[in-house]
Amino acid sequence: MKFFLDTGNVEELRAAAATGVLDGVTTNPSLVAREGRNFKELLLEICAIVDGPISAEVTTMEQEGMYKQAMELREIHSNIVVKLPLTKEGITVCSRIAPQGVRVNVTLCFSATQALLAAKAGAAYVSPFVGRLDDISHVGMDLIRQMRQIFDNYGYATQILTASVRHPVHVVEAALAGSDVATMPAKVFEALFKHPLTDIGNEKFLADWKKLKA
Repeated sequence: MKFFLDTGNVEELRAAAATGVLDGVTTNPSLVAREGRNFKELLLEICAIVDGPISAEVTTMEQEGMYKQAMELREIHSNIVVKLPLTKEGITVCSRIAPQGVRVNVTLCFSATQALLAAKAGAAYVSPFVGRLDDISHVGMDLIRQMRQIFDNYGYATQILTASVRHPVHVVEAALAGSDVATMPAKVFEALFKHPLTDIGNEKFLADWKKLKA
C-alpha cells in the first residue's frame, strides 16, 4: 500500500520524505489556505520535495470552470493529479479529461455507487473519506471493502485512495481491506513508527550496553 501525506506544509513533507517511504501528497483548498501562500508556487515546491502523485484540487463547482482549472493544473508539473469533487459535474469533467491523459483523483466519496461512477469515468484515484463516515455512525472501512470487491469484479484500474484517516488503526484496516493508498496527516504518519515496546526494548539494550562498557 502506498503512503501519501495529506498536507500543504512543506516542512512536514520534507520530514516525511526523508524516511524514504512517502509515495505522494494530497492537498485540498483548506490545507492550501492554511499555508497562506501562492497556490502554484506551493505546488511546485511540493513537487520538488516529493517525486510522486501530487493531488491539487479545483475550486469551483461549475462544470466549465472545473474543466478550465483542471487543464491549468495539469500544466504546472507532470506529477500533478487533478482533484475533482464527486458530483455530477465533477464526474462529467473526469469523463472529458481522463481520455486526454489527465490523471484525476475524484474526492469526497461516501458510497459504493459514487465510487463506481468515478471508476467508469476513468479516474486514476477515488478518495473515500472513512473518518467522516465513522463520524456519522457508519463503518467507513465497509466502503473500502465494497469498493475493492467491485473494482476487482470488473477489472477497474482506478486506485482506492483511503482518506480522512484519523489514526494508525485506519491505516491497518485500509491495508487489510485492499486499499491501494492511504493518505494521512503528518501526526498519523509519525505515529506509524511508534510502539511503546520498541522504546522499552531500545532503552534496555542501551542500558545493558552501558553496563558492559563501564
